[in-house]
Amino acid sequence: MTMIKSLILGSTAGLIAMSGAQAADLPVKAKAVEYVKICSLYGAGFYYIPGTDTCIKIGGAIRLDTAFNGSTYDVPFWQGGAGGNNLWTKNYLSTRERFNLTSDTRTATEYGVVRTYANLQFDFLQDRESIAGGYVEVDYAFIQFAGFTFGKAVSQFDPQWALSKPYISSGFNAGSNNATGIPQLAYTASFGNGVSGTISVENASPYRNAGLWNTTGTITGPGASTFTGAFYGTNSNTFLGNAYGGNHIPDVVGNIRLDQAWGTLHFGAAMHAATPTLYSAANEQVGHADDKYGFAVTGAVEFKNLPTGTGDSLKIEASYAKGAAKYVFGGTTDTSGGGRYAKFDGNTLGFGYVLDGVYTTGGQIQQSTAWEVSAFYEHYWNPAWRTSLFGNYSHISYGSGNDLMMAAFSGAGVNGPGFSSSAAAAARAGTLNATGNFDLGLAQIGTKTAWTPVQNLTLSAQFTYSRLDQNFAGTYTSVSTGVAGKPAGSVFVLQDQNLYNGSVQILRSF
Repeated sequence: MTMIKSLILGSTAGLIAMSGAQAADLPVKAKAVEYVKICSLYGAGFYYIPGTDTCIKIGGAIRLDTAFNGSTYDVPFWQGGAGGNNLWTKNYLSTRERFNLTSDTRTATEYGVVRTYANLQFDFLQDRESIAGGYVEVDYAFIQFAGFTFGKAVSQFDPQWALSKPYISSGFNAGSNNATGIPQLAYTASFGNGVSGTISVENASPYRNAGLWNTTGTITGPGASTFTGAFYGTNSNTFLGNAYGGNHIPDVVGNIRLDQAWGTLHFGAAMHAATPTLYSAANEQVGHADDKYGFAVTGAVEFKNLPTGTGDSLKIEASYAKGAAKYVFGGTTDTSGGGRYAKFDGNTLGFGYVLDGVYTTGGQIQQSTAWEVSAFYEHYWNPAWRTSLFGNYSHISYGSGNDLMMAAFSGAGVNGPGFSSSAAAAARAGTLNATGNFDLGLAQIGTKTAWTPVQNLTLSAQFTYSRLDQNFAGTYTSVSTGVAGKPAGSVFVLQDQNLYNGSVQILRSF
């Protein structure tokens, strides 16, 4: 038995040796191993795409939000519906879950760095989708090359820190802050010592078209829904009564900036065209009002690393617009244009409109004027805890256009004289019995505290107070059931309104 085992083991060893010898005689070409290499040229997180000289960074975040006594994005209840009408059936809280994905590529060339950037949002919004549904947003998608920017990016009207204002809410007015980008073609020139300038043409629809009202026709009344379609992105400012025509020319925008270690200084300006619809939708020969050109200007400054603490910052900005109201009343909440401000409290009401201008059949556009001032202060108690305080005042007035608006709201009601209204439009009718005008102010102040227990994980809580400052003395009578939940013929005293809302957020970025 021992002899048999020895024979088997010896035979096996011999076969192994023979195989090794044969393998050694064969030519072997080692397969190249290509490792992903770190690209340190453009900051942390970049890697070379294997086989290329292009660096890429993939990032993103998961963001969970809950708003209290406000609608989605922590917007105060000032848009009519159950919330703005202060009904028992309103939502006391609103939730949203968002998955954010970004890609950033850089390639060094003889013309400078070629960059591409995209930011996609995958959202689930309570009461908007089915149980497992959601929607996708493309907030940014642009290419930068030799000083040019092509695609959807932050407006060149806005300061460099437009997306780093220290608050959660999209319901806080803060000038022209366009959080989802504007399609543009821009060129930036650097002059040295931190000085640069940019000129761009930007698509005005839908962000910059606040709306026009032909006062011969209907406009959304207080308390009615401001949407005639669905949500933002589905319709471009389709509020009832919007008399905006086609998008004839882009906005022309320019800025000059100073970027230093202490902070930044920014000045911007824009030209905006308002194109009205026909006097009669059924007959082009009836004619139309002329295009009206408006403008907006802004100034902003940021101070970094204040004496109050490392990382502390103070940001201040102010803007003025004529016939370009959304450069003042901007952001993602003003997507429905006119009629967005309306707040009931018991038997009182405050309301107003954000429009580029008004006109009447046979007449020309009377432009609005608007202005705002904002400030944002953020203090770091330590690397993990920080608190911000922010405030804004925004104001719009209509000048001679007030006479047209007052006439449309008196006597025959919102429908105006001789206007053949649809049933849906008539349901929004009401009568204004008041002195004053449609000038409107909005004051807001808020605070946010954020805790970052570990890197890239932040928990935040925010509170915001808003005051709707209207300019009427008198009453508004609902002549139909258009004011949801309010009896026909209800009489409301017109006065300023106070709103309170808050939010909490968990953000994990990577």
